[in-house]
Amino acid sequence: MKFAYGRGGRKEILQLYDKELQSGTCHSAAASPLSLNMEALKEADLCFPQLNTSCRKMMRPPLEATLIYSLLSCITLLTVVLNLLVIISISHFRQLHTTTNLLLLSLAVADFLVGLLQMPAEILLFRGCWILGDFICAVNYFLGYLTVSVSVGIMVLISIDRYIAICDPMFYSTKVTVKRVQYCVYLCWIFSAVHSTWILRDFLKQPNRYNSCYGECVVVLTYVETAADLLMTFLGPIVVITILYLRVFVVAVSQARAMRSHIAAVTLQRSETVKAKKSEIKAARTLGVVIAAFLLCNCPYYCFIVAAEYNLIGVSTAAIEIWLLYFNSCLNPVIYVFFYPWFRKSIKHIVTLQILEHGSSQANLM
Repeated sequence: MKFAYGRGGRKEILQLYDKELQSGTCHSAAASPLSLNMEALKEADLCFPQLNTSCRKMMRPPLEATLIYSLLSCITLLTVVLNLLVIISISHFRQLHTTTNLLLLSLAVADFLVGLLQMPAEILLFRGCWILGDFICAVNYFLGYLTVSVSVGIMVLISIDRYIAICDPMFYSTKVTVKRVQYCVYLCWIFSAVHSTWILRDFLKQPNRYNSCYGECVVVLTYVETAADLLMTFLGPIVVITILYLRVFVVAVSQARAMRSHIAAVTLQRSETVKAKKSEIKAARTLGVVIAAFLLCNCPYYCFIVAAEYNLIGVSTAAIEIWLLYFNSCLNPVIYVFFYPWFRKSIKHIVTLQILEHGSSQANLM
C-alpha cells in the first residue's frame, strides 16, 4: 500500500513545455521568452528549486488553500486543547480516578499525540512538500500507526469493561481493579509499539527507500503487512466490539423492561443477583456513542486501504481518509462534553483557575 500525495501542479503548462523541448521548437532560452517563463514557472512549482530531483508542490487556488489550511489548523488546535483538558481533569480530580476513566485517560493521551504531532505533519504532507527530513518522516508514520493501534486497543478494553459492568455487575469490583486496568493499558501500548515496528520494519531502516523524488514522505506496505494490519487493527477488534456491545445492549434492554414492569415477586436466587446500576447503563450508552463514532471515522480509511490494494481507486484521496481517521481524536472529547456532566464541571474548574486552589483535587464533580 503506498500513501502518496499529488505533486502535479499546473500539469498542462508543463506538459506543453516538455513537448516543446522534445519537438525542438525551443532551441535556447534567449531565443524564446516563453521558454524563460515556462522554466521559471516549472522551478516555482518545485519544493526545492535548486534540485533537479525535487518533488512538485500541490498547486491550489489561494482562497481554497487558505480555507483548507484554516480548517485543518482549527481542528488541530481543538484536538490538542480538548484532549489536554480531559488529561488534566482525570489526572487531577480524585473523584475521577475510576477504572473506566483510566481507559478514557489513555485514549485521551493517544488523541492528544495525534493533535500535537500527527495533524501538523499531515498539514505539511497535504501541501505536497516534506521539509523535515527522512528521520522525522519515519517517526511520523510510526506515531501514526502507534496512536491508531492504541486507540483500537483502548476501544476493545472499554467494550470489555462495559460488558462486565452490565452483564456481571456482582463481580465487577473484584474483576476490574485499577491495577489490572493499568496492566492492560501498558500491554496495549507495548503491543501497539511492537505491531507498528513490525509493520514498518523495512521503512524504519531506510525511510527514503520508497521516495520517487526529493521532498516526498511515503511508505509502501506488502500484501502480508497490509493484511496483518487490517486484521489486527480493524476486522478483529470490530468483531470483538460488536459482539460485546450486542450482548450489553440485550442485557440493558431486558433490565430496563424489568424495572418498568415493577416485578415484585422474585425468587430468592434472583433477589440476590445484583443488577447493573442505572448509571452503568448510561455510561455504556455514552461509551457506545464513542465507539460508534470511532467505527464511522475508521471504516472509510480501511475501506480505502482494501480498494487501493486492488487498484479500485487512486491513492490521491488518501489525505481525506487519513484526516477523517484523525478527526476521531477531536470528536471523542466533544462527545464527553455533551454526555459527561463531570467533564463540563472540570472544564469550569480549570478555566476559572479553581484548580490552583488548595484541596481542589477533592472537589465534587458528580
